[in-house]
Amino acid sequence: MNARGYRSNRTSLFDGIEEGGIRATSYSSHEIDEQENDRAIDGLQDRVSILKRLSGDIHEEVETHNRMLDRMGNDMDTSRGFLSGTVDKFKMVFETKSSRRMGTLIASFVALFLLVYYLTR
Repeated sequence: MNARGYRSNRTSLFDGIEEGGIRATSYSSHEIDEQENDRAIDGLQDRVSILKRLSGDIHEEVETHNRMLDRMGNDMDTSRGFLSGTVDKFKMVFETKSSRRMGTLIASFVALFLLVYYLTR
């Protein structure tokens, strides 16, 4: 291989590299900055769309929970009405029956409650 061929091969191998650094390409620094800005904008748009979907999902979840809590509140109001009616009936029974019957009734309710509790456990 002659010196001239060696030099041309070496030049093609290290094309674009100068002493002390890389030679500037055909792009100006303004064009490179614009490309970096465009990539950053694309990344931000992706993040914004993800956050938008996430906030929409959170909104739907909150609405679902609010509806469920409203139904639970209505159910609690209904059960409170039933319970107050039952308490009124117990008061009426306890006022009219003798104390011995009342004690027997209370004991039987407690025993029934414990039985149901242990069977469902």
